[in-house]
Amino acid sequence: MLLVERSTRNEVLRLRTPNEKSTSKEVKETGGMENKANGSVDSKNPVENGQLPDPADWAVLDVVNYFKAAGFEEQANAFQDQEIDGKSLLLMTRNDVLTGLSIKLGPALKIYEYHVKPLQTQHLKNNTS
Repeated sequence: MLLVERSTRNEVLRLRTPNEKSTSKEVKETGGMENKANGSVDSKNPVENGQLPDPADWAVLDVVNYFKAAGFEEQANAFQDQEIDGKSLLLMTRNDVLTGLSIKLGPALKIYEYHVKPLQTQHLKNNTS
């Protein structure tokens, strides 16, 4: 299971394993992911060994925690209701996110464009090299 930490001072997100302890200083040093005002996350910064953990290994709760930490607290429940785990997340199309989760259009567009699509792209990039 992955845990998501949020630093309220710098709005930095960080995924970590339950056994991993971290401090605010450590989160800053590793770069974390910056939560931007438009709901996007700057996933170019390293989170764990230079990258996010592979979403294909995420459980439903990991997906929910990821979206809650990204600022989509209300919409994260839709992923839990639909039992979307990491593998399902990587298979989602734009239409799935916009219509299959029954969430408002604005957040759905941001979730797909700034989160689902980049996670899919990174996963493909890591697994085709």
